[in-house]
Amino acid sequence: QVQLVESGGRLVQAGGSLRLSCAASGRTFSSYAMGWFRQAPGKEREFVAAVSWSGFSTNYEASVKGRFTISRDNAKNTVYLQMNSLKPEDTATYYCAATSVIVTTPRGWSSWGQGTQVTVSS
Repeated sequence: QVQLVESGGRLVQAGGSLRLSCAASGRTFSSYAMGWFRQAPGKEREFVAAVSWSGFSTNYEASVKGRFTISRDNAKNTVYLQMNSLKPEDTATYYCAATSVIVTTPRGWSSWGQGTQVTVSS
């Protein structure tokens, strides 16, 4: 397993941009697919985006496609989530996660960070 630490969450106005980072410890980072999930108060944790171990393949939840971009730098053991055109409904705690096989359900992911709060004001 890898240990994950997210950063970059803050308060931002609607229409603004934000980049989240997730730093991983461990020499096996490049062997994992990485993803971002989010959880709003009173709601279930939901899939946002994922990137394959190589970085060549990405997946996005429909509501963020075209606005969010996931990427990774295996040399830095870091995965990013660039979020543009933010909306109030994007407000949530964002979690970084690692897995061997990309699935859109949280249960299939083996390692999780502690989360970073993103708040989008209208």
